[in-house]
Amino acid sequence: MAVVVTGEATTAVVEMTAHGQWSQHFGEQFSAGLRLCLAGPSASIIIDLHHLDDPRGLSMPFWMAAWRQARLAPSPVRVVFCLPGMTTLSQRLRNAEGTRPQVFATAPEARIAIAARNSHADRLQARLSPRPDCVRHARELADHACHAWRLPHLLHDTSLIASELASNAVQHAGTDFVVTMSRHATRLHVAVQDGAPEFPRPHRPEVVSPPATLDPRGRGLLLVHAIAAAWGVMPTRGGKVVWATLT
Repeated sequence: MAVVVTGEATTAVVEMTAHGQWSQHFGEQFSAGLRLCLAGPSASIIIDLHHLDDPRGLSMPFWMAAWRQARLAPSPVRVVFCLPGMTTLSQRLRNAEGTRPQVFATAPEARIAIAARNSHADRLQARLSPRPDCVRHARELADHACHAWRLPHLLHDTSLIASELASNAVQHAGTDFVVTMSRHATRLHVAVQDGAPEFPRPHRPEVVSPPATLDPRGRGLLLVHAIAAAWGVMPTRGGKVVWATLT
């Protein structure tokens, strides 16, 4: 029983794949992952149910509730489902009364449909090299985003978080990285995607002060932890993305 999450900061699409037999405990585990995805820079979420063992479609009310939760969130997120067309669960989702979610036979079909609708109007990006001087470009992108979107009250914190996440990518990932600023309703998201699969591990995240006592290697993420409304890490195809949300 597992929930596998992969993200793509450059498109703001997250994929959640369910593996195992349906149960209430599985639903609780999935809900925890979904809440984190909804807090992050997700414009769309693809929920892949091909590997969910639910021959009678008993989980259908849960998936409908998750879909509604995303639609009614303070920053609404589009959720679509992927599963074989002949299963009971697929038929129940496709034939639900009233407004219902989109259901695709495969994940590639869902990706194509989402890509066709995604807007780039509220997203700024820069691809940078793993050099210390490129951290400045990450700060400049944060400044530009806050000015363009008229969010001066977030300028300082956004610049600081962008700097810290970019610094981590330079120091620890050592690969080219993409910095993405995105606005979603009342939230501003900062995401840094690099080519290193290892997750960062801040030291003692429950302690945020005094900073002078902290190991410099973990200090950046502790600052992010202290400043951001939410933050997290998720794997991508070929690396990872570290994100933070400000409100």
